[in-house]
Amino acid sequence: MEELMFCYQCEQTIGGKGCTKAGNCGKDAEVAALQDLLVYELKGIGFIGNELLKQGKSIDKEISKFVADACFSTLTNVNFDPERFICFLKEAEKVKENLKSQLKNLPSNVPECVNYKLPNSKEQMLQDAKKAGIMYDQTLDANIRSLRETLIYGLKGMAAYAHHAHVLGYIDEEVNNFFYKGFAATLDNSLSVDDLFNLTMEFGKINLKCMELLDKANTQTYGNPVPTPVLITKKKGPFIVVSGHDLKDLYELLVQTDGKGINIYTHGEMLPAHGYPELKKFKHLIGNFGGAWQDQQKEFDNLPGCILMTTNCLQKPRDSYKDRIFTTSIVGWPQVQHIEEKNGKKDFTPIINKALELGGFTEDEPEKTILVGFGHNIVLSLADKILDAVKQGQIRHFFLIGGCDGARPGRNYYTEFAQKTPKDTIILTLACGKYRFNKMDFGTIGEFPRLLDLGQCNDSYSAIKIALGLADALKCTVNDLPLSLILSWYEQKAVCILLTLLSLGIKNIYLGPSLPAFISPDVLQVLIDKFNIKPISTPDEDLKVILG
Repeated sequence: MEELMFCYQCEQTIGGKGCTKAGNCGKDAEVAALQDLLVYELKGIGFIGNELLKQGKSIDKEISKFVADACFSTLTNVNFDPERFICFLKEAEKVKENLKSQLKNLPSNVPECVNYKLPNSKEQMLQDAKKAGIMYDQTLDANIRSLRETLIYGLKGMAAYAHHAHVLGYIDEEVNNFFYKGFAATLDNSLSVDDLFNLTMEFGKINLKCMELLDKANTQTYGNPVPTPVLITKKKGPFIVVSGHDLKDLYELLVQTDGKGINIYTHGEMLPAHGYPELKKFKHLIGNFGGAWQDQQKEFDNLPGCILMTTNCLQKPRDSYKDRIFTTSIVGWPQVQHIEEKNGKKDFTPIINKALELGGFTEDEPEKTILVGFGHNIVLSLADKILDAVKQGQIRHFFLIGGCDGARPGRNYYTEFAQKTPKDTIILTLACGKYRFNKMDFGTIGEFPRLLDLGQCNDSYSAIKIALGLADALKCTVNDLPLSLILSWYEQKAVCILLTLLSLGIKNIYLGPSLPAFISPDVLQVLIDKFNIKPISTPDEDLKVILG
């Protein structure tokens, strides 16, 4: 029987091999096919764009913004709406033809996707999508395929970061240009395994630049995060829960709800927003609701308020809340209300009115808080005190327990690991994996909380800057620090972060809960040989190896 689709870009792929009938994420075969075809178009755009760059020409930043947004739309748990993908495909065809018209001499032997003409009907698009599938070329060397897909998934992750920087007006030409170079490389049959591996390392360095750009965009717009207690219990009254990663959407909603008697709760990766001075000044940014993204269906079930999904982490909405969940930006689900941007502004009136109509929670819960806001600015300002505590033996080791959360069994490892870390160690955490343990009390070491929340996955730059800063202060390499990285991965942003860490030469990373299906055995062996990447085992065994 012919497979309807093939996708293995995320950690929950069926059987650890690939989803072939429908995605475990919730996307159907039709959406998967349209996503494949959009990536196919992006490869064609990449090839032409790369040729233009080689000729010394620059590419319009609006085109580069489209490339990043279209790429981001294919990331796991972002967009499930086939009609939105058809719009992306039609725009991609226009962009491709636009770039082609700027090219003086198109090489004679170009890949098929460069001259591909998008048909008008969805039915024909779905037929054409077969040639864009990951496994379409059965003769392709497994290691070449593995590294090409790794590069594509890295680009998808970086596209998310570039998108968030773009919306705040921050753009980097080198970052934009690598999308063309990267997609073009996945079409180049002259590139060897070594060439592609080296390119993934080059990508890692470019992604570091992109993460730095996003950090600059967020901190210069909303201020450097400061340690802030966040309410994690409910307050009486109408409310809107804001999920995803986009701080600008949250800010604009806060402005439009100010004085209207509506409480705003963050959810999932939006939790760290409470630490930003320009966001926390809104008194109706009241607290954080619920846990990580994979619990949303039960947490949002019959919720007496509204939900705004600003980026990835969307699951199939249940009927019990489909009338009160709204999407915006790149996010989409069929028949879910979408807030469009018009002339640079978004009108959140529909979600505001719905929240007031629903009425919200009927009573207050006893107050409980957790602490967020330990970005690199704060942590590095305390570097002298931290280093003194290390030298005096108060702090023996640092554990960065970070990354994506997910529904697959085995993720309780991260909870147990955190609980079993010795009392003279510090836990640094970021991204939604922290929801496994961030409401537990780990106590303090002197004036330091043992658990320091560095932010969302978009704040991964903070962790890298802290590690590099401590290594510089101690006059050693990151690999010589009393620091261990215990990472969980789920989707493509985790892939680009991992490639960045490897490009910096960081070794001995523990990775779980399973290894990526798109990494071939040979490529995995290279990662083990070069970087000593280790699959997680048990918390007790791994702690014993780390601490000796």
